Amino acid sequence: MKQPLMACLAFVFALALAGLFPPTTHAADPKSDAPAAESGHERLADLLEDEAARAALIEQLRKHGEQDAAEAIAGAAGEPSLAARVAELSQRVAQGAVSETRNAVAAFGDAWHRLLAVDTQVLGRIGGEFAALVVVTLVVFRLLWLGARAAFRALDRQAGRRDGAVALIWLRRAFSIGGAAMTDVAVVALAWLAGHGLALFALGAPGELRAHESLFLNAFLVVECLRAALRILLARHGERLRILPLAEEDQAYWYAWSSRMVFFLGYGLMMAVPMINHFVTAELGRAVAVLILLAALLRTAVIVMQNRLRARAALDALAERMESSFARISVGIGARIWHVVALVYLAAILVTAILYPEEALPFMLAATGQTLIAVVGGIVLAALLTQVILRRIHIGDELRAKFPLLEARLNAYVPTALKVARFAILAAVLAVVADAWTPFDLGAWVASESGARLLGRALSVALIIVLALFAWLVIASWIEFRLNPQAGAAPNPRARTLLTIFRNAVAIALVVVTSMVVLSEIGINIAPLLAGAGVLGLAIGFGAQKLVQDVITGVFIQLERAIDVGDTVTAGGITGTVERMTIRSLGLRDLSGTYHLLPFSSVDTVANYNRGFAWHVGEYGIGYREDTDDAIEHLRAAFAELLQDPALREQILDDQLEVHGVTALADSSVNIRVRIKTRAGSQFPVGRAYNRLVKRHFDAAGIEIPYPHLTLYFGEDKHGKAPPAHLKLLDSGGAG
Repeated sequence: MKQPLMACLAFVFALALAGLFPPTTHAADPKSDAPAAESGHERLADLLEDEAARAALIEQLRKHGEQDAAEAIAGAAGEPSLAARVAELSQRVAQGAVSETRNAVAAFGDAWHRLLAVDTQVLGRIGGEFAALVVVTLVVFRLLWLGARAAFRALDRQAGRRDGAVALIWLRRAFSIGGAAMTDVAVVALAWLAGHGLALFALGAPGELRAHESLFLNAFLVVECLRAALRILLARHGERLRILPLAEEDQAYWYAWSSRMVFFLGYGLMMAVPMINHFVTAELGRAVAVLILLAALLRTAVIVMQNRLRARAALDALAERMESSFARISVGIGARIWHVVALVYLAAILVTAILYPEEALPFMLAATGQTLIAVVGGIVLAALLTQVILRRIHIGDELRAKFPLLEARLNAYVPTALKVARFAILAAVLAVVADAWTPFDLGAWVASESGARLLGRALSVALIIVLALFAWLVIASWIEFRLNPQAGAAPNPRARTLLTIFRNAVAIALVVVTSMVVLSEIGINIAPLLAGAGVLGLAIGFGAQKLVQDVITGVFIQLERAIDVGDTVTAGGITGTVERMTIRSLGLRDLSGTYHLLPFSSVDTVANYNRGFAWHVGEYGIGYREDTDDAIEHLRAAFAELLQDPALREQILDDQLEVHGVTALADSSVNIRVRIKTRAGSQFPVGRAYNRLVKRHFDAAGIEIPYPHLTLYFGEDKHGKAPPAHLKLLDSGGAG
């Protein structure tokens, strides 16, 4: 009770003093009214005789002249740019500060002269009545509030109950907080009505509410309603009626500071300044408003700097508890710059008070409300997006079996798209905040040609990127489906290679086409880019002819299915098994284990041993004294025995041995050729097994397999005699 009374009594003297000054718009006594022309002439004469008033009038006329000239120039020049607006704003701030200082000095001088001429008896009477209104209203409010404490305690106990379901507990707590708020507002309303009754029926003329009394009661209603909201937010009615999660010491600190600030600003701007404007001069009212705002801003700046580190620690702790990396980074940045934002906000209030002293409070309320709505809306949307990001997308088991990578691909794409949406929300919030505090007009910009063009391009680019991503998702999923053995027939190596090449080609084409379309959409001329790309492609084509040849040859080899991974081939003079195949090269591993990497440009002819079927071609030589028909019979017998092997029998496609007969009468042998039809790639193991059996059968039949013989020639002299050969005979004991 002591603090409000002291603060109100501080206003009483100035307000009662201001109440004695005759209003500038009407006379206090109706009997003293003069004709309109005579009264106007007298006021004009009085105004010109007063030096301070004359200087203020001249300054106002000059200001209006400058404004008219500026408006004329602006109308001739058209709509100013943003830079021109900023320059104009800075100029107006400087000129406004100088003008307000001059006007304030002149207004204080004029008020001092008027103060010397007031009637002290009237001052005492009006001041006493006003003080009685203030005291009675505040006492009634305090008594009613003390009487409502029992209701607050009951609501606090109700909010603290934990029986029932969780939803019921939260609903009970919400109703308790709402009941406490309504009770507090009802106490304020009853005290306001009591003040109105006192002013109407006990003070002054019955049924008449004077201007300074109405201003006080209206300011009381607004200030106490705001303080009631602070009491609800900071749990001044009970610990369980709390909305903000703060410690008790922090609650008391912030409530005391914010309540005093609301009290000072509310009564100052809603009561003192309007009364001075009404009873004294508007210039003095503007000066007092600027002083009130300046004092409040300086005090708020001190509070901000005093709590800078504590608020930063609290925000850092909050950031550590967040799951989203974007939220952690955003809150962490806010923890380090929040005091800068607060000081900029305070500076904006001061600039607004200098430029628009009469409209400072409505402008600040509107701008602050717009900022709060934009920030809270952005936070809510960002929180919803964060919840969506943190939840993984799940598809059905059947769809997952056909497209194993679809779920992972969606979970990789969707968060990126949602993060882009969050950045768009951030840009929109910043635009709304800039519209509230700066010369930037968001609505006019959106309606302008440049704004509509920029937004249209942004939407077009977003749509193009979304369509490109959707096309890639469909194509990649289809390729994945074709490569998935669980979805149908297992793909062969050729299909895997071609589909992989197709996927890479589609990815490159989508990236290039999308990039070109996006660049064209945002206004960049892509004709030079296309021309440069054509020249670059021509240069690369000449400089990398081998590479181009490799790629083209590889594509046709793949399309003609000449080679598959796992085939045994002869390519570029090298025989081996194909282990790897790309768009431009072939990887072979030969019989000795050496890995060969062959560019397709070096592959002129391909011999593939794994296509359809194969033949083991065997050519066997026998001595000239052997019977060829008998040898052929033994070759057939060896083949019949080969068919008895189950493992090799599956690799042989024809049960009949194809005998070509005698193919050559060689120097030391008679050659007989036979062929065995096998599966592709099985001719080598079948041939090795058949050669083993042929050797066994020929040995058992005594059929000679000729081999080269060595004849030693010792030479002859010119008489035809051979030199003696020195031989050394060894007995069984090894002695010579």
